[in-house]
Parts: sequence; structure tokens; C-alpha cells
Amino acid sequence: MITDNSFDVLCLTETWLKPNDYIGLNESTPSNYCYRHEPRQTGRGGGVATIYSDILSVTQKTRYRFKSFEILMLNVTLSDKQKKSIVSLSLATVYRPPGPYTEFLKEFGDFLSDLLVTADKALIFGDFNIHIDNTNDALGLAFTNLLNCFGVKQNVTGPTHRFNHTLDLIISHGIDITDIDIVPQSDDVTDHFLVSCILRINNNNYIASRYRPGRTIVPATKDRFANNLPDLSQLLCVPINTHELDKMTGNMGTIFSNTLEAVAPIKLKKVREKRTVPWYNSNTHALKKETRSLERKWRKTNLEVFRIAWKNSMSSYRQALKTARAEHIHKLIENNQNNPRFLFSTVARLTNNQTPPDLNIPSQLNSNDFMNFFTDKIDNIRNTITNVDSTASNTLGLSIAPKDKLQCFTTIGQEELNKLITASKPTTCLLDPVPTKLLKELLPVADKLLLNIINSLLSLGHVPKPFKLAVIKPLIKKPQLDPSELANYRPISNLPFMSKILEKVVSAQLCSYLQKNDLYEEFQSVSGPIIARKLALVKITNDLLLASDQGCISLLVLLDLSAAFDTIDHDILIDRLQNYTGIQGQALRWFRSYLSDRYHFVYLNGESSHLSPVKYGVPQGSVLGPLLFSIYMLPLGNIIRKYGISFHCYADDTQLYISTRPGETSKLSKLTECVKNVKDWMTNNFLLLNSDKTEILLIGPENITQNLVDYNLQLDGCTVTSSTVKNLGVILDSNLSFENHISHVTKTAFFHLRNIAKLRNMLPVPDAEKLVHAFMTSRLDYCNALLGGCPASSINKLQVVQNAAARVLTRSRKYDHITPILQSLHWLPIKFRISYKILLLTYKALNGLAPAYLTSLLPRYNPSRSLRSQNAGLLIVPRIAKSTKGGRAFSHLAPKLWNSLPDNVRGSDTLSLFKSRLKTHLFGQAFK
Repeated sequence: MITDNSFDVLCLTETWLKPNDYIGLNESTPSNYCYRHEPRQTGRGGGVATIYSDILSVTQKTRYRFKSFEILMLNVTLSDKQKKSIVSLSLATVYRPPGPYTEFLKEFGDFLSDLLVTADKALIFGDFNIHIDNTNDALGLAFTNLLNCFGVKQNVTGPTHRFNHTLDLIISHGIDITDIDIVPQSDDVTDHFLVSCILRINNNNYIASRYRPGRTIVPATKDRFANNLPDLSQLLCVPINTHELDKMTGNMGTIFSNTLEAVAPIKLKKVREKRTVPWYNSNTHALKKETRSLERKWRKTNLEVFRIAWKNSMSSYRQALKTARAEHIHKLIENNQNNPRFLFSTVARLTNNQTPPDLNIPSQLNSNDFMNFFTDKIDNIRNTITNVDSTASNTLGLSIAPKDKLQCFTTIGQEELNKLITASKPTTCLLDPVPTKLLKELLPVADKLLLNIINSLLSLGHVPKPFKLAVIKPLIKKPQLDPSELANYRPISNLPFMSKILEKVVSAQLCSYLQKNDLYEEFQSVSGPIIARKLALVKITNDLLLASDQGCISLLVLLDLSAAFDTIDHDILIDRLQNYTGIQGQALRWFRSYLSDRYHFVYLNGESSHLSPVKYGVPQGSVLGPLLFSIYMLPLGNIIRKYGISFHCYADDTQLYISTRPGETSKLSKLTECVKNVKDWMTNNFLLLNSDKTEILLIGPENITQNLVDYNLQLDGCTVTSSTVKNLGVILDSNLSFENHISHVTKTAFFHLRNIAKLRNMLPVPDAEKLVHAFMTSRLDYCNALLGGCPASSINKLQVVQNAAARVLTRSRKYDHITPILQSLHWLPIKFRISYKILLLTYKALNGLAPAYLTSLLPRYNPSRSLRSQNAGLLIVPRIAKSTKGGRAFSHLAPKLWNSLPDNVRGSDTLSLFKSRLKTHLFGQAFK
């Protein structure tokens, strides 16, 4: 069989061989092949074996022992002709005897959690005796959910047994499986079929040679730059008009760029085929040179003194290399611990597991092709929109501006500006005269000039032309898409660093003004990107769970807009700013200047496209963009309210939801009419509702919601009914069980944990813990307030992830008891982390630190007569019908948890004190 099919690897189950019984395998193994065998230790039958070609380097991994299944675990390495490793993968052969499956699911989950922490590529072959083909089989469904939770793929789709069931599986992770072939065998040999496949393995270690322009910035560059910088006193005068201000800003950019060119000119740098080691410095280079010299002397003279000197030097070189590597990684983590995107790319680069950020764009596509495509796309959307009634945009949902107007922006002080610049991410744009990192180091020299320009721009209500120019970088949407299709790219717009600083100053003052005058839409989240999404989802899921608790079914409609930020009309936006928010005078003049005469261009492969005017929209990549868009959308809330329909808005995500009792579908006609009016309003405001991508989720029992599918398709072209939808980063399903969301979080978390595990030996505990919190804890905690009251079986999936992270961090063995490990790290288990988040939101809501819509869910307990509890800060716990529905709603679970807190925790005077006391209280409960 092996030679006839030219198999490189053959996995066997149920070998029925006993320990020390090698005759059968010896007879079955061809020459130039080897085998590994794991027999059943007691009783008859069982046993697993793997026969493999000797061109493969195979080692047997730690012997796993499980009660519910047998396993042979190998590490397989394929090398090239130079004996260099091309790829390494983990290969498991599994046999699960028929029988109870509860223990198997737990043990196989433990096995996967341990395997996927260290294995980039893994294959599991075996006879699982699970009817994976039967969608009604409880074990099959549970096993499929387990595989999905860990992000591994089951590849076999046809029957593998003579009774036409799929029992023999090929489970893969990080490897492409193709050409699966299932061949029946003689019943005299086995009642299972032969399942074969081909593995597609790519060598990602090769990097083609190329040249790229760049500057050499070293620590001494800052001093050379400061010494070569001309006198800036001429630029410190206060300009009297916008013309002088434009000239001053242009001169600043010219002086900075010329000085930088003098001290660090642009040169073509060769990108070497061999990967460079970033921590290889002059000290390690000198030690390596010395070590090589001593080795040559020893080999030439064969003297013992040189051999000892060579050994000592080699030891010093290795230690220096290890120290330099640790210091380099520590510095990266320390400087970027609040920048997860940079940390992700850094870890991916160090672990050699990243997708190339710049896929090769075909040579036939140039910068002008991209610029024309991006411009035409927006023009076509605008042309598609039919402006039915141009006056409607300013009359629908009209509100009255406040009495207190925002006439001008306040100038800022030197300390505030320096703090703002220092706290900003060190991202650099092609248009920046100097790299942002270098600019931060030059603050003592240039801070007064920067402050003069920022304050002059605020006082004169002006934005200079250099601040209104953006450079666009085309980025392919997904690596697997065709790179020759322009439609597969999205424009990534970058603005100069100082223009973003100016926007941050304006944004802070504008937000303060809107907050003070209560001008925000009540159900529009605009605070911080992460916080706003969390609060919005808490409100939405609370309403949906309460409706389900009352026996109602709900429709959730997620409206999708096409390039919403790019199509808004500038005249309408100015009208919103003036008539809806009361911005006038110099402040309004600043926004007019900000929106007018903007240009952008595409930069690709060292070439720039023609300049194209930005005729519509808010600037992509800007600080003010999301806030201005929310102001643009202000009238929408009043339109939706007329129909008595619940809604929530976050940036360009608008969602409507309505609940009704089964059989009472009259309410749904309001939803139909509301969607139509919303679409009309958007059309009048140059926003295109994308009906094809608008999603509708029916929430409620399947036997009831099925009757509404046909009706649901009549929602003004919004025909996409989904079993799950992704809403602000959380996957919702028709039962609000969050099973799909938990599986997605688990899969993503294990991917990051695997990369962290590769670096663990290089990192001290504090640095490793920072990576764990940045990549793992942030995902486990994201919107975890929604998971309160979920079944323990669901929460345990997330607990497995946290346990695995704790073991990697502390280098504990997989069989060590996890509770003392979590306690030593001072980590709250997942169940208590969820309670912590719910109680934290409760404290914020009760103390004016959360939106009013969240506070309204938590009525305070005020007894009708004088009681000792009246001053205890208790909340009313509303009655619910079902603990699995209403019992999980925030408005029920939060008061229940809040009332159970000790008085000293509830009565904390400050947020920081509350966090400290709450953590202590929950920690005591978790580890008592």
C-alpha cells in the first residue's frame, strides 16, 4: 500500500500490537521507511502507529496519556538539500474507542489547548468513532463545536466506513489540505476506508533582494539636527492674517526637511535576502569577531590555551547576544505597550509568522490608476444617490441650537502641547518634514515654534494647505484576493503628524462644548472607540434579552452604508455645525477652512499620482472625522423616534431593533416604514444605504422566528437574513447565546498565545505578561459584560484560554493545578472578570461616568418607609421570568451583583478606590 501509493506518511489505528511486539510493523515497513508505535498498555486491541519516509526527520514528543483516547504524537521536520529546515509540523495519530464521550471532549480540548500553544502547523489523523456526518448526533455536534472553538479544520466530508458514516478524520491547523481521496478496502482487511491527502507546504523564509529609499536615523542624529537647525526666532512672531500663517507653516516645513536632508539624506538601501537580527550591535559584532579569531588560532596551532580562550569567548558572545536580544525586545514592549498594532507586527516579525504587509502590486498598475479608481468610486456613489428633496436634509428632525454658542477656540499652553505630542503614537507620514520620533526628541528646540503655529491657527480660524494634504497607500483587503483587481484594494489615508495634533486640540474643545450643552444624540456612542462599543452593546443586548424574557421575538437590523465617511456633503455638514450645535464666528471659520481646498494623492513604488481634490466627506485617517460624522447624523435620531423603534448609532453603524409578541406582526409594518424613511433621509443627505449588505437578525425561538422570514424579506430591499451577525466586534446569534463569539475569541487568542510562547524564553516575566495582557486579556475582556449569566460550559472555553496563558507565562507543566498559578499571578478567573466588568459599569452609571441610557437601567432602591437599608446605595432588582434570558440582562444582573457587594465597596468615593476594593473582594471570593 505504501509503495503503490508513494505515501510519505501512513497513520494506522487499531494495530492490535502489544508492547515489544515489532514483527507486524517490521514486515509492513518498506525499506527507506521507519515507524513509531504506541501500543495499548492493558487489554486487547487498540494501538496507533505511524510509518514514514526516512527523508523526514521525526522525533516523538512527550508521551501523552489520556483515558478516553489513544495518541501517538510526533514532530516532523522536512529539510532541503542543504539540510536546512523548510517546515516543521506536529503530527498526531488518534484512536478513540466507542463509549461515553463527556470525558473525551474534555481531554481532547485539553490536548488541543496544549498543542496549539506551541504548534504553528499541526495535523491530526485518526479514527474518532464519531458520526461527524450526522447533524443530529449530539457527540458530532459537540465535537464540531470544539474544533471550531480552537480554530482547527476538519477536512474529510465523505463516508469512511462501510456503513456510510464519516468516522476517520483529518484535522489540520495552519496547513492546506488538498486532493482528499477515500478508497474502500476489502472487508477481510478492515471495515474502514483508506483516507489519503496531499499537504501543500510553502517555504516562507525566502526574501527577494530589492532596494528601498530610506534614511539612517541614529541616536546622534538628534544632536546633529539641532546643531544644523537655523535660527527659528524669525518664525516666532504672531501672524496677523492667514497669508502670513501659511507662509510661516511652509517655512517651518522647509527648514525642518532641509536640515534633515543635510544630516540624514535619503539613500537607496538594499533589503538583504538574509533576515537581519535587529539586536545585533557593535558589542556583539566585536565579540563574534574575537571568537572567530581565537577559533582560527586554535585550529592552526592546536594549543590548549587557545582552545580554552575560544570556549570562553564563545560563552561570552552567546551571553552578550542573549542579553542584547532581551534588552531589544524589552525596549520595544516598554515603548509600545499601549500600541497593540505595533506590538502585533513586532511579535509576528520576531516569530516569523506574519503575512507580508506589502503584497507585490502588479507592475501594470500605477499610482494614477489607483487615484482615478478611488476618485471615480466616490463620484459614482454620489451620482447613484438621487437627491429627491434638497430641502429635506435641513428640515427633517430639526433641532434648536443652544443659547451658548461656540464662537472661537481657546489657545493652549506649552505644557499642554508638549504633553499632547509626547502622548501621541510615533507614527510618521510621508508628508512629515521630520520623522515623528525625531520630532519628539527635538521638542526642547522646536516646542515654542510649534505652539506659536497651533495657537495662531486656532485664533485666526484657519488650517494651512500643508495640513490639508493626504497621501494614500493602497492596501489589499485580503491576502487571497486577486492583486490585479483595483476593487480589491482599500485606500489608507495618512495625514501629517502636526495636523493631527491640531485636530486633537480642536476635538477636545468641541467634545467639551457638546457635552456641556447636552448636544450628543442620546443613543449615539461617540466617547472612545472601545468604550463606546461596549456601552452600546450592553444597552442593545439588555433590551433584546428582556424582550425574549417576556416571550417576544425581536428583529435587529444592521444598516450598511457605502463609503459613508467619503460621501457626506460639506455644505450640509457646515449647516449642522451652525444650526444644530451653535458653532459660529472664528470656530465656524476654522471648520470651513478645514473642509475646503483639501487634496490627496496615491504614493506607490516611489511614484506619486496627480493631486485630486477632496470634494466630499470627512478626511480619512483624521482625528475629527468620526466626531464630525456623528454631528452630521444628528437629525436621524428624531426621525426614528417617531416610529417608536429602538436604535443605536456608532460612527457609520446604525442599528434598529423592535420586539413583538408572536402573531402580532402589526408592529413590524412600522419597522418597514421607518427603514424607508431612514433611506430617504440618507439619500437627501448624500448617504447610500447598501441594501445588499444590510443584515437582519431574528431573535427568538427557531419555531417562531421561522414564520417571520418571508415577512422579513420585505424590508425595503434589506433581504439579507442571517443566523449570526457581527455587531461592533461581537458575534450575535438568534438565541443570544454568544457561542459563536466565544469560539471566535478562543481561536484568535490561541493564535496570539502561540506566538508569545515562542518568545517566552527570551522574555522576563514582566515583559511576557505585558504581551499576554495586550494580546490575550484584551480579547477575553472585550465586551465580556455581555457574557454575564452564560452557561458554565461556555465560560469554561474562555477559562481554558486563560489557563493556557498562565501556564505559558509561568512555564508551568500542563498537569500542574491551575488555581495556585492564577492566584500567584493575581488574575481573576473569567467568571469573576465578567462580574468585575458588570460592576465597574454599574459604578460608572451611578456616578455620572456613563451615558444616560445606561444609568436609566439601574433605578435606586428607595423604600416607602424609613429603613436601615435606605442609605446603603442598593438598587432595585427587576423581576424576570427566565434566568436564561431576563436573568442575563444587565438591568437584572447588575443590581443583583451590586447589592451583594460589601458596603465599603459600594460606598467608594473614587473610581480608582472602587476598582481596588472590588478587585480585592472578588479575588477573595475566587480563591477562598
